[in-house]
Amino acid sequence: MLPKIGSQVYIQSYKHDGSLHRTWSKGLVIDADETKYVVVTNKTWVIEADGRKWFTREPAICFFYTDRWYNVISMMRKTGVYYYCNLASPSLYDGEAIKNIDYDLDVKIYPNGGYDILDQDEFEEHSSHMGYGEDVIEVVERSLDQLLNVIEEKKSPFNAEDIDRYFQLYLLMIRKQ
Repeated sequence: MLPKIGSQVYIQSYKHDGSLHRTWSKGLVIDADETKYVVVTNKTWVIEADGRKWFTREPAICFFYTDRWYNVISMMRKTGVYYYCNLASPSLYDGEAIKNIDYDLDVKIYPNGGYDILDQDEFEEHSSHMGYGEDVIEVVERSLDQLLNVIEEKKSPFNAEDIDRYFQLYLLMIRKQ
């Protein structure tokens, strides 16, 4: 099942133990196929597991992959495009929401191409606390290496042409609404 292009969807991220990690109240689907869902969030409520709520300030083009153990959020800021990548299970759309399981590790990429790997301590702590298992740990670590290669090679979505194309598509879609 694919989300309908032009529709609004919820986004839900869970933890390995089944608890809700984070939700986005809405995202506009701008592209969807068997391998990815591309959704734009803009001025959207985000609710954290601890109940904190915050409102997104800028458009973000989100790439949820059905066959990769990560997702990518590209934030359109005045100072350039910042990327936030979550190591997570492949995403699925169940007719209600786009859903995945967050596995703690994150990569933040700056407009100049530099990046930081975040939350390695959280990954180690949750690996034992939530019982990830060797198979999950191996696939997450292998996926981190794959993600870093895609970033360094500036493959989609880590290039200006792809982001600009999707952003122009988004602007066209909201003008027609």
